[in-house]
Amino acid sequence: MAINRLLKIIEEIAAGNYSNDIMELTREDQPEPVRSIAEAMGLMMVKVEAREYRLELMIKELEALNQKIQQNTINTVSSMAHALAARDAYTEGHAARVGDLAARMAEYMGLDHEEVEYIRLGGILHDIGKIGFPDELFDDHGIKNTSRMVKQIIKHPSTGADILSNLDFLGPAVGYVLCHHERPDGKGYPRHLKDEDIPLGAKILAVADSFDAITTDRPYQKGRSPEIALGILKAHAGSKWDKTCVAALAAILNAPS
Repeated sequence: MAINRLLKIIEEIAAGNYSNDIMELTREDQPEPVRSIAEAMGLMMVKVEAREYRLELMIKELEALNQKIQQNTINTVSSMAHALAARDAYTEGHAARVGDLAARMAEYMGLDHEEVEYIRLGGILHDIGKIGFPDELFDDHGIKNTSRMVKQIIKHPSTGADILSNLDFLGPAVGYVLCHHERPDGKGYPRHLKDEDIPLGAKILAVADSFDAITTDRPYQKGRSPEIALGILKAHAGSKWDKTCVAALAAILNAPS
């Protein structure tokens, strides 16, 4: 019967399964009130589809806008990192190199694309907390830092995480910034976390950061070769740095270009 078919089609429409079957019941050879109900349902279905389409367009526009806002925010924070480099010529390019190396390590370790990008961001932003350092920390003050300077230095992961804390789209990258100076043996800072409590992304950043620091010329130290730097990391793997992360770095450095 036409009424039974109408009810079945209405049930399908209510479930979100739209089709043109309803239009068959709007023909003149269909009985009333089936035809009138089918016409009303068909018109309603068209209007609902139109609204859903508009909503889809709005969602896409909002997603595009959100991505643009996120990228603009990242660019702004990255500009802060560049401003930091301007204060300290010896760190020019350091953040970008750490981000790139950490991402390569994460890829080698089999992490998914989204996690690799969070780690890359963490590398780019890992030293952002140094933006609040007094000028004396960027001046050539000899090899040894005073105890007051050390207190300033060990604050920078926490300061950096505070700066980034409201940027929700950075996800776990904020935690990586906070923990990139923690050590497996618990002697790192700022929270003295031990191996199992340190996020993997932060462990990767710690190795990438240290490798770049050792191989870069600094006021207090001539940059060493990649081979020597890797040897230092291997010698302290398991205490200062994560063993798996050091092994990943070694594999990348030894891979044919």
